[in-house]
Amino acid sequence: MQSHTAAEKEASFWLPLFVLVIGAFAAILNSSSINVAIPKLMSIFGVSANDIQWVITAYMLTSAVVIPITGYLGDRFGGKRVYILSTAAFTAGSILCAFAWSSNSLIVFRVIQGIGGGIIMPITMVLIYRIVPIEKIGLALGVWGMAAVMGPAVGPTVGGYILEHFSWRLLFIINVPVGIVGVLLSIYLLKETPIKKDTKFDFWGFLFAAVGFFALLLALSQGSKEGWSSYYIVMLFILSFFTLLLFVLVELFSEDPMMDLRLLKNKTFLYTTIVGSLINIGLYGGVFLTPLFAQNLMGLSAYDTGILLFPSAMVSGVMMPVSGILFDKFGAKVVGLIGVTITAVATLDMYHLDVNTSQMTVVIIMCIRSFGIGLSMMPLMTAGMNVVAKHLIGRASSLGNVIRQVASSFGIAVLTTIMQNRQTFHAATLSEGVSYSSPVAANIIKQVQGALLSSGAGSDDSTSGAISMVVGLVQKQAMALAINDTFLISALFVFAAIPLIFLINEKKKPAPAGMPSPGPDK
Repeated sequence: MQSHTAAEKEASFWLPLFVLVIGAFAAILNSSSINVAIPKLMSIFGVSANDIQWVITAYMLTSAVVIPITGYLGDRFGGKRVYILSTAAFTAGSILCAFAWSSNSLIVFRVIQGIGGGIIMPITMVLIYRIVPIEKIGLALGVWGMAAVMGPAVGPTVGGYILEHFSWRLLFIINVPVGIVGVLLSIYLLKETPIKKDTKFDFWGFLFAAVGFFALLLALSQGSKEGWSSYYIVMLFILSFFTLLLFVLVELFSEDPMMDLRLLKNKTFLYTTIVGSLINIGLYGGVFLTPLFAQNLMGLSAYDTGILLFPSAMVSGVMMPVSGILFDKFGAKVVGLIGVTITAVATLDMYHLDVNTSQMTVVIIMCIRSFGIGLSMMPLMTAGMNVVAKHLIGRASSLGNVIRQVASSFGIAVLTTIMQNRQTFHAATLSEGVSYSSPVAANIIKQVQGALLSSGAGSDDSTSGAISMVVGLVQKQAMALAINDTFLISALFVFAAIPLIFLINEKKKPAPAGMPSPGPDK
């Protein structure tokens, strides 16, 4: 009888888990698929790249502002209610975005969408810990993690296909049926989490966190464009520094903090959060760099680039639940160490890509890399969450998600800057050899000149055309070398995570629900 009851209990969490997964996947997929629509939206609304970039930035900043408050909302109003309302807000924002009539209206509606989308990911983790037995938590988070890893990779493929064959508005409309089904299923399948009506709202903590993270992420996202030493960016960094410093002071002395920073005193939670952030930098480094390599150097379209990335997304998706099963059996250290090592080595291997690299080679390396990411990400995150008292899961989820969001933005900002600087350096170095004083360069220019003359071009046109063609080749090679250098730095971030994995002190079960915030590991 007991085994029958246990089997029923185990089966009962799969449908609710499916509801949480589709909500999280829709939010991440939409966020990543919009990236490929930027050129299209520029021409439709007749605005510059700087103006339309706010369609992405507005969503990202809004998400960062609402993530810290998710833990409080879940405690005060219940995780189920917050998930339903956040999914409804995301769906409503998607409807409004689909009917946007200008770039400004689209940006405003993306803010509404970002309010819901930012809350969905951390609140789903809270609900998973409430509905899934602890012995199955690795597998459950592995299934949930499919959304986190596959979304950024599948998004460009879906977005590129829609833009090529349908209207850009469909990018938002596809979220509507998913959102409606998610809300309806949530009402019937999810159970409400315990509600603490006496939970106080940490106003000053929320204010300082909102301003600090907003300013920090805005500076990181705009730094490459505005210049890191510009007055605008420097003032944003100063504002974020002082407001986040005030935020830390308020949270440490608050009896009921919005984000319990004392959770970081637990070394396992701290180390897994840092490792997850470093892997995130590696993950988004590949998502950011590979499309640039494929489109600018291999000459692929946005849709073809998405197809190129699709196999690696599938590998990550398959490995997520597999890694959960392995975590439940072997723990996070062994599985995480193998996965992170594979990720680091495969990312380092991308340092050797050049303009003559075949598409199949890129696909194989990306699949190996995705195998490592899918194997390591969820076990390490789960190990950190398992040492947190059950009643603090919401606060821990918010804290971890904010740190990973900042790490991802920091990584993209750093990698973008490195790539730009290295491209300038390589272009200058290569250009030194492209002159009439160089026998090799002069010979190439003459050959191109002769080819243009034989095709009917005039003498002056053939000369300028030959020089322009050679300069173009120099710029292309400079970009290839710059992307290689940036892949190397991206790999170093992942390698840096390996020593920290040895410091993780795993616990099979979370602390008792009545226990205060966990202290340092013994």
